[in-house]
Amino acid sequence: MSKSVRKPVYSSKLPKPIAPYSPAILSNGFIFISGQLGVDPKTGKLAGSTIEEQTRQALENAKLLLEEVGLTLRDVVKVTVYLANIADFERMNQVYKTYFVEEPPARTTVQAQPPVRDALVEVELIAAAKS
Repeated sequence: MSKSVRKPVYSSKLPKPIAPYSPAILSNGFIFISGQLGVDPKTGKLAGSTIEEQTRQALENAKLLLEEVGLTLRDVVKVTVYLANIADFERMNQVYKTYFVEEPPARTTVQAQPPVRDALVEVELIAAAKS
């Protein structure tokens, strides 16, 4: 049986994690992107107080990790969205659909409190790497 290949992925445009995890892992033809918050990498603070601002920033952060391995949002096959308040679903979705216009990936959205105070959304993605 062959051993799986597992390579951590970082972006110099994003801060290093402060906890024991990799921002993304490239393994066996997929990239698994850890939950991205709506934190502005330039300031280290949430990109705003609205679900729209934080959703946009979380997806922009995920795009930076995809770019590190030559991928785009079109390569994403699965997204999980964690909302602090499920009542924000429609407003989050208005931003989300501008990032996934054609043939959107599979998605799950659940209510769960992200690990950072005042964070309204956390987004994790899985993308298929190009062969």
